[in-house]
Amino acid sequence: MTELDDGYLEECAAEPIKIPGAIQPHGALLVVEPETLKILQQSANARRLLGFDVRNDALLSAYEEATTLCEEIRGWLSGGENTLFYLVAVGSQQLQLTAHRSPQGLLLEFEPPPRPGESTLDGLYPRLRDFLDRISGAHDIISIAEEVAREVRAITHFDRVLLYSFDGNGDGTVLAEDTNKILPSYLGLRFPASDIPAQARELYRLNRIRLIPDASYDPVEIEPSISPLNGLPLDLSQVALRSVSPVHLEYMRNMETASSMSMSIIVDGALWGLISGHSRASRMVNAQIRTACDILAQVVSLQIGSRLKASSAAERLELKSVETSLLSKLSVATSFQRGLVNNPHEWLRLVDAEGAAVVVQGGILTTGQTPSERQIRDLATWLFEAGHDVLETNSLASIWSGGEFLSEKASGVLAVSISQIRGDYIIWFRPEVVKTVAWGGDPNKPMESGAGRLHPRKSFDLWKQLVRQQSKPWTSAEVESALGFRASIQTLVLKAAEERAELTDRLEAANKELESFSYSISHDLRAPFRHIVGFAELLSDKEKGLDQKSRHYIETIRGAAISAGRLVDDLLHFSQLGRSQLLKSNVDVAKIVNELRHSLRTETEGRNIEWQVGALPIGYGDPAMLRQVLQNLLHNAIKYTAPRDAAIITISGHEDANSTTYIVADNGVGFEMKYVDKLFGVFQRLHRAEEFEGTGIGLALAKRIVDRHGGSISAEGKVGAGASLTFTLPRPKDLKKRSS
Repeated sequence: MTELDDGYLEECAAEPIKIPGAIQPHGALLVVEPETLKILQQSANARRLLGFDVRNDALLSAYEEATTLCEEIRGWLSGGENTLFYLVAVGSQQLQLTAHRSPQGLLLEFEPPPRPGESTLDGLYPRLRDFLDRISGAHDIISIAEEVAREVRAITHFDRVLLYSFDGNGDGTVLAEDTNKILPSYLGLRFPASDIPAQARELYRLNRIRLIPDASYDPVEIEPSISPLNGLPLDLSQVALRSVSPVHLEYMRNMETASSMSMSIIVDGALWGLISGHSRASRMVNAQIRTACDILAQVVSLQIGSRLKASSAAERLELKSVETSLLSKLSVATSFQRGLVNNPHEWLRLVDAEGAAVVVQGGILTTGQTPSERQIRDLATWLFEAGHDVLETNSLASIWSGGEFLSEKASGVLAVSISQIRGDYIIWFRPEVVKTVAWGGDPNKPMESGAGRLHPRKSFDLWKQLVRQQSKPWTSAEVESALGFRASIQTLVLKAAEERAELTDRLEAANKELESFSYSISHDLRAPFRHIVGFAELLSDKEKGLDQKSRHYIETIRGAAISAGRLVDDLLHFSQLGRSQLLKSNVDVAKIVNELRHSLRTETEGRNIEWQVGALPIGYGDPAMLRQVLQNLLHNAIKYTAPRDAAIITISGHEDANSTTYIVADNGVGFEMKYVDKLFGVFQRLHRAEEFEGTGIGLALAKRIVDRHGGSISAEGKVGAGASLTFTLPRPKDLKKRSS
């Protein structure tokens, strides 16, 4: 939009086209008080057209020439109609009266009646009936437009009648034209929105028909210009005789048209298009023919509205079918994102896109022709920061500076947010469609300056424009499909979350029951195993004469009972973890490590072990449980370094703003990393029991303790090259960072 355009629009927006203070000279206007019929205002030509000396402030009923007129008006007022359209006797002549109510009084418009030989509304009825039959069989909107252009020209005898529709930007495109070739053809040309300013469009919506018989007319002033009822300029929005803007008259003259008539096509209360007739010479169309054309335009409006709704309904139905099919597949997918990627055809068909992406928590999955992941991430960030819950555009480059780099694959973007707290989106893309648009004149120069004001452009010759960075526009049905799908996805995610929560509750209940069972069994088995060990020792002490083989049997029973007792103790401890509460505090890990090394000396006695203990930061957690973790890890390192001379066990730690990490590493037998997932499982052993003793619960116990602290534990190892076990604990925000 150029600066000249901006100035033009501002000037046009300020132009008082509803209150011009004048009418066109082919009729006269009276404004009368509804209750008394007192004359409040009149056009300067009223006396001449009516044939008697009407005076402001006089009662219209006081004039003998207006007796029939007053009877018609009172009869109309007693009814409920808002408008009166009637041939009425005024003195010795017949005049066409059009009247309607307004807050400023009754507005009475007078025009000469149809002249002999001119068509009347009654005479046009057969044509209108035939026309209705013809357009009911028209197969599309273009056919309807062509039919109505022919009919209007046949009725009005304008040189050229065209029908054009407005797009979302307000630009008008000529869909159909009927002409005698006196005027140039505009069929297929586009006219910029600036040709009809916003307030003029609103007038077209309120007053469906407007006639300008002669673009060179002299306006007839209304006297007085201010309404005596409310002190405001007289609003002529509903007045057919309303004088039009001088800019528009100049626009007509530049188009070499001396007369014009426009009828509005209103669909669902909005201005959808116009039927416009033009002639090179002056042309008067009487009020009855205009009324017939108005009826015709309303019928066409209904027909077009009906066709648009039928087309849109069919499109919605088809898209709904696609959505239903896609949702049925998503409902059995592991996640809706994965379900989308696995069903690319339906995902794209949902809005007739060429590419699509789903962005969830920074992760991006795509299908079809899309920009790069980095570009999609930038787009999602911009959408979120700009607060776009829904965005549909066929020219991303026109609204986002980063869009120009995506034009080839993403000139069109339809994005719907799927999270209120994160930048998660489902985004569809359409590629650039390069096209040539034929304008009726250069749309970038709709106005020219000069003579102290702006003037409409003088050239309406064909002007071609190459349009880039635009895609095929999204239809309302496609946008609705995206929104409906968004709602279904949110319901699906919510349902999945509820199912997960229910499953979690059931698992927790099952775990508690299992823990309770394990605790009970473990507790009950401890005593029998201890009895077996005790009685085996007593038997061995009492029966000194037993042979070597019998003693071996007793020792085997004792050893097996001790091993089983340890297993029961570990199981009991493991099951107690879920039943006990965490009592968190600062934990001096270095002190615990020193104590553990001292307590484990019986196991390390006689071995060559080199302890490498670094600076260990203060931890935060349950001291007894963390002691258990460290004990299990140290015991693990001692056990698996048994074949080494010397064994090297390293204990280190570090901290950052959010966590504290401890590492226990050794140069023992190590393990194969492909089995690392089994390392922390209950009863999982990576080495034979004959090689290394143990119950297979120690690391599972350590993991469970770390998990309950909200931390994590991991392991790395290599066969013959040792292992390293690392656990990390979260730090409370107020815990000062210090090392012991």
